[in-house]
Amino acid sequence: MENSNQTFWDNQYKADILGWDLGTISPPIKSHIDTLKNKNIRILIPGCGNSYEAEYLLEQEFTNITIIDIAPVLVEKLKIKFRNSPAINIILGDFFEHQGEYDLIIEQTFFCALLPEMREDYVSKMHQLLAKEGTIAGLLFNRIFESNPPFGGSQKEYEILFKDTFNFIKMEECQNSVAPRSRTELWIEFQKK
Repeated sequence: MENSNQTFWDNQYKADILGWDLGTISPPIKSHIDTLKNKNIRILIPGCGNSYEAEYLLEQEFTNITIIDIAPVLVEKLKIKFRNSPAINIILGDFFEHQGEYDLIIEQTFFCALLPEMREDYVSKMHQLLAKEGTIAGLLFNRIFESNPPFGGSQKEYEILFKDTFNFIKMEECQNSVAPRSRTELWIEFQKK
């Protein structure tokens, strides 16, 4: 599974087929980062893509950021992009094999890129990687797509998936999505039980 996913995503970056890429940080995630007071929290961004979120975190002087992606071509670009940033740890690897402990995991188009049959494993791995009272914050699609990925979903599905291992701080229709995603995203903040 990993190698086929790796090949698929590596080819997407090689061919510059990046329809999900906003070219900047998503406004809801930017707004959330602006509320964070502790600049030393341990932050993970899985399936990090071009890492506009990490870039913004660095601008805001956060000191402990880890980004992980499965696509070698992308990771090499990120190593160049962030070569003078000691606050950021860049990992080429499979999220499901990753080990660590984080206070915050930022969700931005990673969940929707995974095959639906991997969703329970995603929830379990998120729970494992979060420290006590750690949180997932970010965006999940609240719609179904015709072609995949992205794989859509619904609030009801997410409630079922996360209810046993996370407390729902927020799960609501996002009010400040970019125009193409308006009324199709949920803002989530889930705290580890």
